Amino acid sequence: MKNYDVIVIGSGSAMSVVNGAMSHDMDVALVDKGPLGGTCLNLGCIPSKMLIYPADRIVDIQEAEKFGIKAEIKDIDFKAIMDRMRKNVSEGNNHMRAGVEYAEDLNFYEGTGRFIGDYTMEVNGEEMKGDKIFIASGARPLIPPIKGIDQVDYLTNEEVLSLEERPDRMIIIGGGYIAAEYSHFFSAMGTDVTILQRADRLIPNSEPKISELLKNEMEKRMKIVLNAEAIEVKGDEEEYVVVAKDLTTGQETEFTTDKIMIAAGRRSNADMLDLEKTGLKTDDKGFISVNEYLETEKENIWAFGDVIGKHMFRHTANREANIAWHNAIGEEKVKMEYGAMPNAVFSHPQIASVGMTEEESKRGHLVLIGEAGYSDVAKGQAMLEDECFAKAIVDKNNMQILGFHIIGPYAPILIQEVIDTMATGGSIHPIARGMHIHPALPELILSALGNLRD
Repeated sequence: MKNYDVIVIGSGSAMSVVNGAMSHDMDVALVDKGPLGGTCLNLGCIPSKMLIYPADRIVDIQEAEKFGIKAEIKDIDFKAIMDRMRKNVSEGNNHMRAGVEYAEDLNFYEGTGRFIGDYTMEVNGEEMKGDKIFIASGARPLIPPIKGIDQVDYLTNEEVLSLEERPDRMIIIGGGYIAAEYSHFFSAMGTDVTILQRADRLIPNSEPKISELLKNEMEKRMKIVLNAEAIEVKGDEEEYVVVAKDLTTGQETEFTTDKIMIAAGRRSNADMLDLEKTGLKTDDKGFISVNEYLETEKENIWAFGDVIGKHMFRHTANREANIAWHNAIGEEKVKMEYGAMPNAVFSHPQIASVGMTEEESKRGHLVLIGEAGYSDVAKGQAMLEDECFAKAIVDKNNMQILGFHIIGPYAPILIQEVIDTMATGGSIHPIARGMHIHPALPELILSALGNLRD
């Protein structure tokens, strides 16, 4: 049996732990079932944004008439767009594989690893033991218990990347980030998209007003059905029928489609690891339980990323990886803080948020709320953005930003100023003191903070 100083499970954000351990001249084992590079590189952030960018350009052209510009899209080469995405992913994957194979002090075990004892794993028949173990094995699509779903050729965010031809019709089951982004992409490509969302609004954890505006804007290009639970799927490769139940009335409706995409959430890959063999437990949703230092209940085993289910974003996992590694080798442990954790949805319009919603903030704070529309600043007026807006949530007692939310063009870029402020104390005063270019969209942040009211 091979003994290692460090075993790392997962090759996404956990690669920073691999690099850290190698820089300390440790013997390192990397265990990963593939694809090498994790979800973000191969199945998530990178490929999806490669697709969404051309979708954004298509919608820009379609909406250009409001500026007095009459433009026509003569052709959309769906296959070329998909091939470009796949080529980029393949190049990134190959580059990473070359780096892993070149590393002298790294042993790469490509396969599904399982614990067979305390701190002991087995991969492809080979056994190994680690003094320190870091679990970042990620997550996979959650498939809801829909009657007949296992009898049809459905898509998830993984299989959708292999499409060679644009579907004429698509039903997307779910109404979160993945559903919002891929519905934008496929509708821009020319697909007739229907979203079946079980909840009463899209992106349920966002501000209600943002959810409402997102739905209103997306409905201009697709059909959205809320409070609709998919209860049965039937048909063959030629045509599928999805039966959805209205959760408010109980009425059932049939929807016909060419392709079905499941975007109903994510589930932890922890169930693949036989964690009980090394004394670890998961919560009631299957995520590995960790404390504020990302330590599991077993000494010298840390877990982070999607496998613990805190915030399923690559930037979150990257920060968690750095915290876990610091706590493994540092003299003083550091807590993982989630208060200023940002997120973005690359839908149309885009959404970006950081911190608390208004509802969350009122549970323990006396708050001030400030809103400003894009049209309240000169650049937003030039863009004819009459509906999009920003919302600030501030603690009245100390004027610290508790949350900030934007829906509209460049939202993920605009919010960075607020994220940086929240990470360094959170007071509104540094933003107010900073000079903002006029006329430019960052004035939207100032405008929202300038409208604070009880």
